Amino acid sequence: MYFKFTFCPIILLLWASLSFAQNVNVVIHGAASIAKTDDNFVCVTLDWWPAEKCDYNQCPWGKAGILNLDLRYGALINAIKAFNPLRIKVGGSLQDNVVYKVGEVSSCPNFMKREDGLFGFSQGCLSMERWDQLNRFFNHTGVKLTFGLNALFGRNESQTEKGLWIGDWQPQNTRDFMQYTISKGYKVDSYEFGNQLSGSGMGAKVDAKQYGKDVIVLKNLVKELYAHPETQPKVLGPGGFYEEKWFNTFLEVSGQGIVDGLTHHIYNLGPGDDPNMMNKILDPSYLNQVSQTYKGVSDVVNKFRPQLGAWVSESGGALNGGSKYVSRTFADGFWYLDHMGMASTYDQKVFCRQALIGGNYGLLNATTFVPNPDYYGALLWHRLMGSTVLAVTKESDPNLRVYAHCAKKKPGVSLIFINLSKDRSFNITLSNAKPGDAGKPNYEFVGKQNREEYHLRALTGDIKDDIVCLNNVPMVQTDSEDIPAMDPKLVDASTPISIAAQSIAYVTIRDFEAPACV
Repeated sequence: MYFKFTFCPIILLLWASLSFAQNVNVVIHGAASIAKTDDNFVCVTLDWWPAEKCDYNQCPWGKAGILNLDLRYGALINAIKAFNPLRIKVGGSLQDNVVYKVGEVSSCPNFMKREDGLFGFSQGCLSMERWDQLNRFFNHTGVKLTFGLNALFGRNESQTEKGLWIGDWQPQNTRDFMQYTISKGYKVDSYEFGNQLSGSGMGAKVDAKQYGKDVIVLKNLVKELYAHPETQPKVLGPGGFYEEKWFNTFLEVSGQGIVDGLTHHIYNLGPGDDPNMMNKILDPSYLNQVSQTYKGVSDVVNKFRPQLGAWVSESGGALNGGSKYVSRTFADGFWYLDHMGMASTYDQKVFCRQALIGGNYGLLNATTFVPNPDYYGALLWHRLMGSTVLAVTKESDPNLRVYAHCAKKKPGVSLIFINLSKDRSFNITLSNAKPGDAGKPNYEFVGKQNREEYHLRALTGDIKDDIVCLNNVPMVQTDSEDIPAMDPKLVDASTPISIAAQSIAYVTIRDFEAPACV
């Protein structure tokens, strides 16, 4: 039961005002974009895990899996509708252990604990009755759907190499599933082939050459069944951890024009029970390390040119359900929003958060459906940050992270500021980079229109809080389970942008002239 605060405690404002303030000039390079994201960059997952999925002596999934989630809850429906639309990927670790009850498949077993099974579970099943329910739900809430397919169907585990699955993928069950989906008129934006089968794999792996051959079969199947190019779902893969040699090999085998989007996973915080996780999240040098993965994936994309570029199709920060003590808190937004910012600068088109609901890392509480702090950070990104990415430069404390995009609703630019420092606030002035001549001084930006500011802070000032304040108003659902209003604070353009210690702020500036945003 949550106590409904109507304001954030005044002690937070006093504490913020006493922190040491540093003046910083941020230069926005608005002449040209450095990257482009998809319009629906923010993405979340729905996972297959049953209630019996346990890690670190806890079982945080409850009834939040694809097969047992109650789709009637108003809080769930409203949380999705607020994005208008929200991209959702159905998938996860057990997707390669799911059969579809259609065509020749007559039995439909539930996932059961099994010691020698994939990830400790027996084979599970998606009935067409449940698929119907899910699609009515997706249609009602306006979801843009990616569906993760079983890429192990028909294969067998090697007798000589543990975890390696061998043999050709058998597409008949997927064919029957797609034909049923088409016959019902269900809309699928894209199909992702397998989950974490690349490189060393997670639980299971497939040889890169074999995967490359099989994804050709999938692409041809999609082209055959979806005859009209305008309604033809895209094919994504491999949906696993990046390993350079494996990724290059599979793309060399499949060739250009087969995989539409190159997908990979990020879990850079390590296991969910790591006692050092909070220190990792607040360490800018640690957060920077993942840039090497983004660069590696970008290099592969530049080489093979898949149509949709690269996607982060799953990222939950911490593995195995997330962290019980961190993932649901305000602090989790530091890595999450920073990684979305960083991914966008490396031309990653989509960023899928594990998960919408379930585990400790769900954007919604798995029991109450109450949004966790990261939900509001993601919703603001979706509403404010456009698809055109701009470069920014600054000389300051590395604890201040800054990312800039053209505003989603023109005109202007939108920025996100992330302050990791516990005892330092920042007063920000802006400059407009002078195009074409790096040796000339930048233009100092002096706005005439009020800025639109959205400041996110933990309720009591403790970043381990699970309630976030927006412009000093606690974000709690209304009595009708609607998402609360998320209005900006209008600020005099002549004043610096003030970023409090351990806070996050979105700022939209309507009269900032960036040619890339015209």
